[in-house]
Amino acid sequence: MQARTLPAPRGWAWIVEGLALWRRNPALITFLVFGYWFCLLVIAAVPLIGQVLMSLTMPALSLGIYNGCKAVAERRKVGPEVLVSGFRQNLPEQIKIGGIYLAGTFIVLGITALIDGGILAELMLGKRKLDEATAEDPALSASLIVGTVGSMPLMMAYWFAPLLAGWGRVSAIKAMFFSFVACWRNWRAFLAYGIGLMLTVMVPGLLIGLLGLISPILSALPAIALPLVFIPVVFASFYANASDVFGQIAPEPAADEPA
Repeated sequence: MQARTLPAPRGWAWIVEGLALWRRNPALITFLVFGYWFCLLVIAAVPLIGQVLMSLTMPALSLGIYNGCKAVAERRKVGPEVLVSGFRQNLPEQIKIGGIYLAGTFIVLGITALIDGGILAELMLGKRKLDEATAEDPALSASLIVGTVGSMPLMMAYWFAPLLAGWGRVSAIKAMFFSFVACWRNWRAFLAYGIGLMLTVMVPGLLIGLLGLISPILSALPAIALPLVFIPVVFASFYANASDVFGQIAPEPAADEPA
């Protein structure tokens, strides 16, 4: 389970490969992505424990999308039920990944609370609305910077972790460690990837804005279609970067087995 170190241009290629993968089966990948969000919203609505349950189940649900993308890449036929297939792949470690990510998020929010008195945490948890006075508070700006910097290592550790735990059948800690190292080694490719995603949204967004100046009716259809295409393509590109960085993710052979 060795992570490759890739050049920066590969980050742009992940978006192109994600689009190509989505085009092979747009109906399935789009269903999986929006089904994923729908399931998370339903789980989050459970009284008292919804937010915790959502964090714990998120890795297994996201693995279902990867399983669907893998099937599409291999030209295998699967149905909508693949969305919940991640719950059958090393589920205890998937839950641990979600728990570690949740705990890490609370630690980062706790650090920001020392700076802004809990403003950012309350905004993130929906306990406060962002008004003009709050937005102009310099303490909030400082906590946003600290929160962004503090959450980056956590996101790096989570990025590949569900795949590594589910397909590689490793522990949550090991999966998150390997994920962090892989992201660190490929920071150039991920930087190019992030810039590419921003441009992919900005350019069509500007065109839609120009159409809106001509006629709101002309801009309505592309404004609706853009997220319906862009969001599934982004998720498909997640599979593209995982398969590019790790190749075929599989359990490490036992000591008495040939590699």
